[in-house]
Amino acid sequence: MTHRDIDDEEDDFPEWVDRIKANVAGEVRRRRKEMGWSAQELAEQCEQLGHPIPRNVIANMESGRRASLPLVDVMVLAAALATYPVCLIFPVGYVEETQELPFQQLVPTWDALRRFTGEEEVSLNDAGLVSAFEIHASLVKTALAALDEEEQARFAAKTATSRAQQEEAERKRTTYGDQAISAKYNLRQLRRGLREDGATPPHLPASLADVDQADSNTTEENDL
Repeated sequence: MTHRDIDDEEDDFPEWVDRIKANVAGEVRRRRKEMGWSAQELAEQCEQLGHPIPRNVIANMESGRRASLPLVDVMVLAAALATYPVCLIFPVGYVEETQELPFQQLVPTWDALRRFTGEEEVSLNDAGLVSAFEIHASLVKTALAALDEEEQARFAAKTATSRAQQEEAERKRTTYGDQAISAKYNLRQLRRGLREDGATPPHLPASLADVDQADSNTTEENDL
């Protein structure tokens, strides 16, 4: 490798760092002005969130004079500006192209954001338990909706003014009841699998507490 090649590689890395910092700085400035805030007002908002970022630090960041940009600052700035950290790092619609990593070519900012959040899968990348948690959220939504519909059908059956209305309401109650049972069963299996993998399942709404209770009862019976 020639001396020139080494110099080129050394120059590429800071360029990527500077580009990401410029993305964040530009979006912080844009959001701040959009909200009608001064740098001091943004600093005060950050302090209220429990992580002070002085006005001069914000001003230096926006002007490109700040040498570093800690992740914790990006998180708090995003919260203060009522947005998401990824929207500061990859400002879709305001920065057309960006770099995802050092030495890589420029790519559309939208593509970079989707890979950063995992919306677009990357070959060989491990998404951890994200997909399992997404399935869990979908099952919870299905179970809650079925329980609500079941309750409405039960009320309709009680208040029906004709036999036909009562039979239709009972049919719906049974259908939604079966949907709730199926969703709860799948939730129970999923949560059991997460625990076996050493993970902590997501929080359950109070109306679905019986999902874990049933699993706990089964475990106790097996221990006897």
